[in-house]
Amino acid sequence: MDRNSIFGGNPFGVVVRLILISVVVGVVLSALGFTPHNFLYQLEMLISRIYYLGLNSIDWVLQYLLLGAMVVVPVWLLARLFGFVGQRDRDSRPGPDA
Repeated sequence: MDRNSIFGGNPFGVVVRLILISVVVGVVLSALGFTPHNFLYQLEMLISRIYYLGLNSIDWVLQYLLLGAMVVVPVWLLARLFGFVGQRDRDSRPGPDA
């Protein structure tokens, strides 16, 4: 491999272009009120908000899951219990062959 294929052209020219583009982007970001410290702080805040948004969603789902389970599980248990008792009574009855 030669240097042109690694850098995408003459290495000196690539470095000069990167420096010029970096200065232009820096001026635009500075005009928008970004500083290196502010940019890193905002990036950190974005990551933490996404993290907490995910955890809050899980907390929200668990709260409704527990609230619903307080009603659904006892009703299900009663339905199973009465269904089992009713089925046992039907099984103990003599059929038409007896």
